[in-house]
Amino acid sequence: MATVTESSATAKPWEGRSKSWIAGMVLTVLIWAFLVFDVVGKFTKPQAVIDGTLKLGFQEKHIVVIGLVLLVGVILWTVPRTAVIGAIYLTGYLGGAVAINLRAEQPIAGYVLSGVYVGVLIWIAMFLRRPELRRVVLGA
Repeated sequence: MATVTESSATAKPWEGRSKSWIAGMVLTVLIWAFLVFDVVGKFTKPQAVIDGTLKLGFQEKHIVVIGLVLLVGVILWTVPRTAVIGAIYLTGYLGGAVAINLRAEQPIAGYVLSGVYVGVLIWIAMFLRRPELRRVVLGA
């Protein structure tokens, strides 16, 4: 019969982790919450989401499909084993958002570049929490 020691029962998940890993996880959770909020909006379709989607040139029937596409990326990015693939996937998704907002002549800083901002934050979070990714990409 195995016994649990007191130290392992009270161990915190961040113990023994680097400050960069902790910062990366905090940033990841914040971005994840933002993206999940977006997915929920696509599935619940409040009037503001419908109006915004129509303004971008899509039909209302596309909202749930866009939400499903984003959900796949969020799930891939959430699972540690597929996080890099998920980050690449989300980069593509966000690139599409940039293109659509640009085509719809939305304001540059507030709308068009919002996908770039989120994409950069996703990759910053990835580099902070995955030292092996830093080594491969930056040679550091």
